[in-house]
Amino acid sequence: MTISQVQLFSLPVTDQDRARDFYVDTLGFELVADTAMGPDQRWVQVRPPGSVTSVTLVTWFPTMPAGALKGIVLESDDLDGDVTVLRTRGVVIDAGIQEAPWGRFVTFDDPDGNGFVLQTTTAVPAGG
Repeated sequence: MTISQVQLFSLPVTDQDRARDFYVDTLGFELVADTAMGPDQRWVQVRPPGSVTSVTLVTWFPTMPAGALKGIVLESDDLDGDVTVLRTRGVVIDAGIQEAPWGRFVTFDDPDGNGFVLQTTTAVPAGG
């Protein structure tokens, strides 16, 4: 096998403008593309700064309802600082920072209910 990376994955949303604004303005992702794909579809692609993997914000997969994805993991070099910034930008982080044997993390949802884990890894989990 010669698979070397995850290039792209699709994230189901209800409103591409609202989702683009959340990922770019709230999470600080880069806008890679926002182009028409036809009369009723757009290609909206974002990614964390410097990341190889990017995300398309999609509305056109009937088998992927908005809010269906959970457990999307984002890595942070400054979890405390990022949590503070996210809260000032209106992101609800109910549980606060949690401790685990492998590091620290918080969970939150995007405006459609897709679930995220923002973490700082301090040890590699067993099998990782």
